[in-house]
Amino acid sequence: MPVPTPPPIAAALLVATGLIACLPPTPLHAQEPAKYEHGPDSQPNDAVPHGTVTQHAWLDSKVFPGTKRRYSIYVPAQYDPQTPAALMVFQDGHTFEGTTGDYRVPVVFDNLIAKGDMPVTIAVMIDPGYTSELPEKRGWRPRPENRSVEYDTVSGDYAEFLLTEILPAVEQDYRITSNPELRAICGNSSGGICAFGVAWHRPDQFRKVLSHIGSFVNIRGGHHYAAMIRKTETKPLRVLLQDGANDLDNQHGNWPLANQQMAKSLEFAGYDYKFVFGTGAHDGNHGGAIFPDSLRWLWRGWKELTP
Repeated sequence: MPVPTPPPIAAALLVATGLIACLPPTPLHAQEPAKYEHGPDSQPNDAVPHGTVTQHAWLDSKVFPGTKRRYSIYVPAQYDPQTPAALMVFQDGHTFEGTTGDYRVPVVFDNLIAKGDMPVTIAVMIDPGYTSELPEKRGWRPRPENRSVEYDTVSGDYAEFLLTEILPAVEQDYRITSNPELRAICGNSSGGICAFGVAWHRPDQFRKVLSHIGSFVNIRGGHHYAAMIRKTETKPLRVLLQDGANDLDNQHGNWPLANQQMAKSLEFAGYDYKFVFGTGAHDGNHGGAIFPDSLRWLWRGWKELTP
């Protein structure tokens, strides 16, 4: 007698627990994507101090020769040069720097810092490299040619770029902590796997990772991370992964399955991790809606740390 196909919600639970192998194939995108709404911490609040965002360009990279890019720096109003600030780096920085859109870093940071839910944190929001002329306006048009090389390659090159080029330039103007427990890194898609790769290769510098719809598939070997986590001594990282059942499925792999594999590997190896799995697609809607709660989870316990 054939086993009946479970309803979408039950199927999602079975996928998450690994029991789906006992049932007939059910598409991971059986549920329609939900529309996730922003909460109050993603809304501007005139009652809290507002940080500032400044624009910069990096035109002469040694790690990625021939590339140039733009980046921005958010500095909270509470920043005091006498006390080193915490740090959070964002890949595809233009998607994070605005006060509207999915993530709204200046707004969310203003609100959470004022509440004491995260430390006084400087955000460095970096775009991937162009090998052609640098566009006047930040964004996806035209596409940055060096993005996949920088983000999807499984190596320590991008970490080296941050640590020897961008961050020293930032530190000429601002004091940033050297405590890796107070240094976080975040990204979406290929930027998400890049964020994990930086902390994986340099846990002496970054120990907090936030990956949205991370591309842990075989674009440039990123599917190996799940196995590497299981076979490598546990590193002192805290990792939050977000993905959705309607994420991509293409020649590189299946994003929902890849993120589930990552989550199970982190669990197996005893990591401090959280996996938030919804019904969203390959976009920033879900990750942006939960962004304040993700930061609260990532930064929990920060008051016990030395700047």
